[in-house]
Amino acid sequence: MQLEVQIAANLACAWLAGGVIGLERSYHGRAAGFRTHCIVAIAAAAGVMVALIPALQPALFHGPASVDNAGRIAQGVMTGIGFLGAGVIFKTGVNIQGLTTAASVWATAAIGLLFGIGAYVPGVLATGAVLASLIVLRWIELWMPAHVYVWSSFRFVAERAPSGHDFRALLAAEGASLSELSYARKDGGALLEYSGVIRMPRPAVLHALAERLRTVDALVEYDLQRISK
Repeated sequence: MQLEVQIAANLACAWLAGGVIGLERSYHGRAAGFRTHCIVAIAAAAGVMVALIPALQPALFHGPASVDNAGRIAQGVMTGIGFLGAGVIFKTGVNIQGLTTAASVWATAAIGLLFGIGAYVPGVLATGAVLASLIVLRWIELWMPAHVYVWSSFRFVAERAPSGHDFRALLAAEGASLSELSYARKDGGALLEYSGVIRMPRPAVLHALAERLRTVDALVEYDLQRISK
């Protein structure tokens, strides 16, 4: 029983550490967020456990060859599955999709290794942790406070375009802030373009800003692309 408690504590600590780091990433709207970090931490802990199982449960192994091979096999499998997971990650515009799926593929490989060497208790615990990350934490993530980041570009009639300072003030009035503002002249100088990443405290600000921009006469066109996780 003491061994099972130690295994559960190891996996739980890895899961908690991944979750804490992932919370910070989700809060700032990064692609690899809460659930992804939890799953990767579990997979890493499970992968290391495969190499340690011969020492923890020597009855599962017969002879030094099988003990040495456990670590080598784990290393090869986890490396190979890492390339497979990369195949499900793709970029659409400014958004990156598939990171959590790739992490779950990697975690599944580690769980398969645990069951393959007969480490049923760690395998079951790791499976439960990954499922909790994918299902339960999805609900938690929806309720978590998080900033919304939007890649934006705005094109004004050059003669009537607001100054950079005035444009920032317009965004601030709606609760949004524009960082790293960039400038460009378009259509032979007829249009002035502002671009950059807008940060908002909540999704409702994005909708309010879009409605407000429709009333700006000098604004010819704009593009707001939410950077999703």
